[in-house]
Amino acid sequence: MLPSQSLLPAVVFALAALQALASDTFLAAVYEHAVILPRPSAQPVPASDALALMDRNMDVLEGAVKEAARQGAHIIVTPEDGIYGWRFTRESIYPYLEDIPDPVVNWIPCTDPSSSSH
Repeated sequence: MLPSQSLLPAVVFALAALQALASDTFLAAVYEHAVILPRPSAQPVPASDALALMDRNMDVLEGAVKEAARQGAHIIVTPEDGIYGWRFTRESIYPYLEDIPDPVVNWIPCTDPSSSSH
């Protein structure tokens, strides 16, 4: 998924929210889907596999959001765990997470992803 594509759901949501705020009524859509999960394993998936699974789930959600918007929905509710699923232990969820640096650390992950605060 390209960076501009990853912003699309946020833009669609923002535009829908603005349109809903400008009117007295709004149309809501609720979407649920079978989350694409990793194969059961004793070991956590590699971070690259986790990202690929999340991208596949985002593609499914993006299609559903576009279709709901096409049908007139102003607000679209998606599943809380619709990107990464729910079958995790503390160890197996780690590849799906991002490091958020301490504010006192002079590191911006988006502009310097190869560095690390660890």
